Amino acid sequence: MKKSQKKFNMQNETQEHKKGKVGKTIEGAEKLSLGISIVVAILMGIGLGVWMKNTFHQSWLLWLGVFWGVAAAIMNIRIEYKKLKKQFDEIEKNPAYKSYKINKKEKEEDEDDILEEFGK
Repeated sequence: MKKSQKKFNMQNETQEHKKGKVGKTIEGAEKLSLGISIVVAILMGIGLGVWMKNTFHQSWLLWLGVFWGVAAAIMNIRIEYKKLKKQFDEIEKNPAYKSYKINKKEKEEDEDDILEEFGK
């Protein structure tokens, strides 16, 4: 194992140790709950819009609440995207994965070979 790869593995192990069991569970729940958070954000926006409409007797406030809910859902997606992008950038820096580069020409040739075999 290379020296830089050992250093990277040690950093990951210390990060995993700091998280503990609860931290790992929360991290997993965050990834699973993106869809749920989108629905909840939109429903909360609709609920707020209905409340404002009934309180202030202005029908356009319902649509304001819907807009806020959709905006919150988009913000949740953006936050999750940034987290995943950061994780993939860390993996990209790992020396163990430096040699895994896809040559587009070879990939196209492989696809052509597979298609030819399939057509036979």
